[in-house]
Amino acid sequence: MTSEVKDTKYSLGSATSIVVANMIGTGIFVSLGYQLIGIKDLATIIILWIVGGIIALCGAFAYSELGASMPNSGGEYHFLSKIFHPSLGFMSGWLSSTIGFSAPIALNAILFASYFSQVFPFNKTLVAIVLIILITFVNSINRSASGRFQKIFTLLKVVIIVAFIVAGMVLGNEQVSFIPVADTLPNILSSNFVIGLVYVSFAYSGWNASAYISSEIHKPHRNVPLSIIIGTLIVMLLYVLINVVFLKIAPIEMLMVDPSKMEQKELGFITASILFGDRIGALMSLVICLFLVSSISSMVIAGPRVIQSIASDYPIIGILGRRDNEKVPRLSMLIQAIIAIAIALTGSFDTVITYTTFTMTLFSTLTVMGTIVLRKTEPNLKRPYRTFGYPFTPIIFILANCWFMYYLFLNKMDEALIGLIIVLSGLLLFYIVPKRKLNNLPQIEPTNNIN
Repeated sequence: MTSEVKDTKYSLGSATSIVVANMIGTGIFVSLGYQLIGIKDLATIIILWIVGGIIALCGAFAYSELGASMPNSGGEYHFLSKIFHPSLGFMSGWLSSTIGFSAPIALNAILFASYFSQVFPFNKTLVAIVLIILITFVNSINRSASGRFQKIFTLLKVVIIVAFIVAGMVLGNEQVSFIPVADTLPNILSSNFVIGLVYVSFAYSGWNASAYISSEIHKPHRNVPLSIIIGTLIVMLLYVLINVVFLKIAPIEMLMVDPSKMEQKELGFITASILFGDRIGALMSLVICLFLVSSISSMVIAGPRVIQSIASDYPIIGILGRRDNEKVPRLSMLIQAIIAIAIALTGSFDTVITYTTFTMTLFSTLTVMGTIVLRKTEPNLKRPYRTFGYPFTPIIFILANCWFMYYLFLNKMDEALIGLIIVLSGLLLFYIVPKRKLNNLPQIEPTNNIN
């Protein structure tokens, strides 16, 4: 990984670590437990994670093009405002500012507290709140400290996960088979497969993290696409392998969430305890806590940049976009922390995952659609990176997510409606809040690239 550049902008290494850390968090350590409620076929479970990874990668290709050609911070808020209409961008920014980052921060903090309590019996809620406050404080110091903190914790996370995967492959039950059987295809075509994708999508969320801080990344035209694609590929491989290890080592009954309670299972603790014994299992709990620190930190970095982008276009909330001499949006970080703490105090784990995933999927789908629209409306826009497999990869992403959202709305309507209410409240706010004229698209420059 490259070192930090003199202007303290995030390097490719830091940007990639932010993507990886955003993705590897709560989802991988709880999702399997919920998936096993409706799916017992191991081949289907692994296919579920592969399909989720392919969908995320298709989205990553499209976001990489947008991030390279429109390198401003803000993510979907910036892209949708420029491509479609400011109201659509505002709604996506409102979502990111309220639950898009705050909810995953809260869920990661809750899971941290659950693992931490396996070793130290402190109050879980208090631990989650203190963690959110501490990580917000560290990342509010300056970008250089933030980047180093992120790279160190993410590198530790990846190294330990790889070591755990190797140990599981060597010591796991060789009799466990992941070869498709007669039930595999019916399982793939079932509603349970789509519901399972809720948790997969949540686990993969964060693959677009560097797009939220594009203007703060060194050489964004090059490093934003690279960080998104490299980060997504790394995590996809790790996710598939770690689920294989979970299923090779622990019985399904121990991994599966109790349907009557729907409380998350500590899969890492369970698996490590079987593999190495209770003492090492307790140590693994502390290691997973380190993983979650990295995940929370990456979201603490990315989320406030959306609030900052919105504030630059809406004078009434302009104070939220202010940055100090270290160019850190501390007030936005504080607000995000407060929302995350509120969710940690009031939200049900399963419910928060579902409505967050539904709404995030909605806006990521619209953003990928924007790649296609922008090719038609601005054919001469300078594109340092062009979507791999265009137009097939964006279409795969769009169709898969529309199918996913349709089934999710049918099967988890209450949670989907919660998400839609939050989104629509953003639309109402858009027409109430005074706004200044939005900037135009980046200057269009002829390009010699070909499709």
